[in-house]
Amino acid sequence: MEYIEHQTYINANLRLEELIDVVTDDTPDNDPLAMEFLNLTKIIENYEAIHFPMELPTLKEVIELRMFEMKLNQKKLAALLETTSSRISEYLGGKREMPLEVAKKLHVKLNIDSDIILQS
Repeated sequence: MEYIEHQTYINANLRLEELIDVVTDDTPDNDPLAMEFLNLTKIIENYEAIHFPMELPTLKEVIELRMFEMKLNQKKLAALLETTSSRISEYLGGKREMPLEVAKKLHVKLNIDSDIILQS
């Protein structure tokens, strides 16, 4: 990843703001403005990857988010994952390692990214 100066980042953001209304999904890829748009987004992404790195959320955070989104309480989540409510408590509290079968069900039934499951 190439180092990007702060002023270059600011200029890229300002120019991108100008192009947002001009470059659309219908703009051909070989159009000079579309190519400039793509180049500016790469500059911005590189700068932000270095200066504002994003970490993956924890498995607990994602499970709790999915429970909220799906309107699940711990008992309903346990039933969905075919385990007990006390086991769910132990997994979320870090007191027990999650077995592979439960991890697979998290991935399939709650659509949790495997990278997040594997980091725990």
